[in-house]
Formats: sequence, structure tokens, C-alpha cells
Amino acid sequence: MTATLESIADQIRGGQFEEAERGLDTSAATDENRAQLTFLRGFLQESLHDRAGALATYQEAMELDPTHREAMFRAALMADAYGDDQTAIELYERCADGEEAHVHALINLAVLYEEHRRLGDAERCLRHVLTELPNHGRARRFLRSVESSYTMVYDERQQREQEQRNAVLDIPVTDFELSVRSRNCLRQMDIATLGDLLRTTEAELLSYKNFGETSLNEIKAMLSQKGLRLGQELHTEPVLAARPAEPSADAAVAMNVPVGNLELSVRSRKCLQRLGISTLGELTQHTEAELTATKNFGQTSLNEIKRQLLAYGLTFRIVG
Repeated sequence: MTATLESIADQIRGGQFEEAERGLDTSAATDENRAQLTFLRGFLQESLHDRAGALATYQEAMELDPTHREAMFRAALMADAYGDDQTAIELYERCADGEEAHVHALINLAVLYEEHRRLGDAERCLRHVLTELPNHGRARRFLRSVESSYTMVYDERQQREQEQRNAVLDIPVTDFELSVRSRNCLRQMDIATLGDLLRTTEAELLSYKNFGETSLNEIKAMLSQKGLRLGQELHTEPVLAARPAEPSADAAVAMNVPVGNLELSVRSRKCLQRLGISTLGELTQHTEAELTATKNFGQTSLNEIKRQLLAYGLTFRIVG
């Protein structure tokens, strides 16, 4: 008896691969079923871990039927697994288009949007799911992650601005056009950088031997051209380094805590998955440099994970 396409699909899902392959080989292809037959061949290839072959076969099925949602979704999964984000996004978007949007496609699309900092798009996908399925736990968790990412983006921008500001403050005063007298006075006062100068008042400069109004006006004019003034850094609060928290549990117990227990963004979770890190003990065997070398893993994700480790009294491995 010829197997039906539905029974072949059930056989693939049930791990009956030989039976499914025989069914596909004996099924007659028609204009009506050709795309579905091709899709099932791709599904069988995927189940046998031939992802490259499956992706090519899914694409063939989509050429036969451009509206074949399941072929789009499975092809998107294969592209996503290979790290081809652009192809995966395009395919997930096609799956999510229309009134009967593919829920899993919307969620996976939101994850990719979040990784690429398209936070508004990610939020719209997840709210679409929750409008239809208000109690969808995965969509609700990811939405919280996206909402927290808005703050992370703001923090990253602040960090970049701080780094740029620090680079300016570290400029040596010898880089500026100043008279020999002014240079000598600044050197003798141990004022080596622009930051040092901005933490010095007019009164402090004038109190120094041989430093007069002419040198003061020269320095003030130089700073004014850059939108700066003497003493402006005096009230800037220094950034305090985070202090390790006291261990919240026995060290051996903490080492076995799954990283899934940590309150992390989707981006950080996926980076840890790529590295095969499943417990805090495994996480502490990595250095900060190893993590930041991972795709899409930036300083914000690093800081987020460091805070979580500190809560358990743990740190990354330190080299040297």
C-alpha cells in the first residue's frame, strides 16, 4: 500500500527513517504534491543531520511553492544554525507575514532582531504573539529581555561616550600650543594631561611661582577653543569598581548552578550556548577576552554576566 504524505511525515517525526525513505521513493509526484514531497525529503535529511542538504531541498520546495510556510520555517532554522542571520531573518519574515503568522517564526525573528539591535521590530513580533496567545511563556520572557535591552543600549552609548571623553582627558598637555613658560610651570606642577589641567583651578595655577596672568590667559584661551574650562572636572564623581559579593552558597554548589538560572538577556544566553557553557563552573574557566571574542558578545553582555557571577562570589579566569 502506498504511504500517504501525512504518514511519511509521522514516520520521520517518530524516527522511522528507512520506512519514510521507502514511502518517499514510492510516492508518485504530481503537480499538487510535488512541493510537499520535496519538503518531506528535506525534513528527512534534516532529521538525519544533513543540514546543508536539507537547506538546499527546502529551497527547492519553496521554488515549487513560494507559499510553503513550513519549508520557509525549516530553511530559516537551518540558516540560523549556520549563523547566516540575513537569510534567516528574510525567511522568518516571510513566515511571519500575513494573517496566519507562524508563532515560532515570530519568536525566532524577535531573537535575531534583538541580536541586531532592532529592538522595536523585536518588540512588535513578541507583542503580536502575545496578542494572540497572552499566556505564551517564551514570548513573555523574551519580551522582558527586549525591554531590558533598551536600557542596555543606553548603557552602551553612555559607555562609548565615557570612553571618548576619557580619551580626550588623557591627551598630554605637551600636544597643545603653549609658551615655554606655561609648559614648564605645568610640568613642575605635575600636570601632565588635559584631565589634570581640568581638575586644577585658576587660583591653584596663579599660586605657583612664575605663573602669571599671561600664562593663565593663554591656557584659558586654549581651553575655551575646545569648549572646556579650568576646574570643570573637580566635581566629577569617579566610577567605583564593583566589589565582589560574599559567596551566597558553598563554592562547590555555586559551581554546579546552571547558567540557565541566571537573569540574562537573550543575546548573552545565545553567546554562552555557542561556547557550550552550561554551568557557572564552566563559565569561570573562561577569560573575559574569550567571551568578548564570541560573535555578538560585547562589553554590555560581559558586564551583565560579571554582575551575575559576583552575586555567587565568582569571577572569570584571570590570565597572568
